[in-house]
Amino acid sequence: MWNETKLTKLLGIDFPIVQGPFGGGLSSVKLTSTVSNAGALGSFGGQPFSAEEIIQTGREIRKHTNKPFNINLWVNDRDGRLDSFDNDNYKKLTAVFKPYFDELGLSIPDMPTDLGPKFEDQVEAIFEVKPAVFSFVYGIPSQSILEKCRQLGIKTIGAATTVDEAIALQNAGADAIVATGFEAGGHRVSFLQSAEDSLTGTFALIPQVADAVKIPTIAAGGIADARGLYAALTLGADAAQIGTAFLATAQSNATQEHKERLFSSDARYTTLTKIFTGRLSRGLRNRLTDELKSYEHILAPYPLQGKFMGFMKAYPATADSNPDIKSYWAGQAAPLLKHKDARVLVESLVNEMNKKLRRNNQTFRR
Repeated sequence: MWNETKLTKLLGIDFPIVQGPFGGGLSSVKLTSTVSNAGALGSFGGQPFSAEEIIQTGREIRKHTNKPFNINLWVNDRDGRLDSFDNDNYKKLTAVFKPYFDELGLSIPDMPTDLGPKFEDQVEAIFEVKPAVFSFVYGIPSQSILEKCRQLGIKTIGAATTVDEAIALQNAGADAIVATGFEAGGHRVSFLQSAEDSLTGTFALIPQVADAVKIPTIAAGGIADARGLYAALTLGADAAQIGTAFLATAQSNATQEHKERLFSSDARYTTLTKIFTGRLSRGLRNRLTDELKSYEHILAPYPLQGKFMGFMKAYPATADSNPDIKSYWAGQAAPLLKHKDARVLVESLVNEMNKKLRRNNQTFRR
């Protein structure tokens, strides 16, 4: 059966489908539990939350599902350049953005000092919650963290954008790998080289990773329907991670405007940009991404750039009415979206896969 793979056996899930975890508060308990209850792996992005908030979230998820679920964290949550980013650098940054703040009637804010929770504190919540899966991006946790996860029965999944990163994750002892092509929405989570030097496409990356490692490979990037899932399994993956299609469902915590844009013609036009967070990310093109392309060298490092942009995005008059200054994460497969309910999306993927295999009188051999 197509749905019986190394990953489904490892995690005890019914289908080789993983819901991408969303940072920036876009994840929700409802989405995570709905996907897990449908037989796939529901995920929750814990990146912006304190350890206490992650613990509470884990408890809430368990109120709605007894199936396996995943909590995701960022190993590298501070750019090294933060130490050298001083007031002079901040003045250069604000000078570029001043026309946009003026247009909105906003004053330039002081340089943010609260940069949010740290991975070292957040990971303690993983040990407390004990989710079935702990996934991580932007690096590899320490051996002591991975060993504690093994002791607690928590499966670990790391993200790779290159074959070298996949091999590093396997050598470190990760249980599975998300191999993510540059088509994916959101952040490019490279850690051995810069994101700009790690832009391999999904169709090239997946078979190389599948050949290079023995642990389960999860394909990500440009997968939004059963055709993408079928292709991922054909290329040697043991599952597919789907992000944008789940982000667009009613259960996600994305704004209604964000969801509507994902189902509009705007979804055809995505770009890689550092404007919104200081790290390379894929989202819908807008005025800021077009006008400020040549200014990325003056942007603040992560997470300072995101905190700075938050002053602009949080302005009440722009909260849901000014797409020119907001980030709308989206992968290149967004124009393929059809479903607005997470359970229906999973059911559609499963039904379409069954139809494809019956039509072709085919099965995937592992």
